Amino acid sequence: MRVHVIAVGRAKAGPERDLFQHYAARLAPPPALREVEERRPLPAPERTTREGELLLAALPAGATAVVLDERGRTLTSIELATRLAKWRDAGVADLAFMIGGADGHAEAVRGRADLLLSLGPMTWPHMLVRGMLTEQLFRAQSILANHPYHRE
Repeated sequence: MRVHVIAVGRAKAGPERDLFQHYAARLAPPPALREVEERRPLPAPERTTREGELLLAALPAGATAVVLDERGRTLTSIELATRLAKWRDAGVADLAFMIGGADGHAEAVRGRADLLLSLGPMTWPHMLVRGMLTEQLFRAQSILANHPYHRE
């Protein structure tokens, strides 16, 4: 199963990008990162709509889409690992995690989601979410491999 992280914005050098790269390098295989960006200074609703179009255009055809959204479902690390294993075992070829911009996701992106996933009720900077997500993917891989990284 190929894992994709499709995210709004370009990560600049710094701790957020380093965190993503640290956990991405520990995953086998590492996730493919696709960054999309709307550079025009648009009003927030228009920018969110445009970012949604860019995210959807970057989504591989037929991919299972997990949209990170504050209104989504919260899962434990074990529940996420179980969900990933089910998709893998069902033959999902492409699994894409979609991270929106500062103003969240367009309704079209939410509507395309196979799973709306929340990292909790707090609001997180979208650049930090990349590292947090990738750590959870590594943790899930460790859980499925019975590796001691995850301790209950």
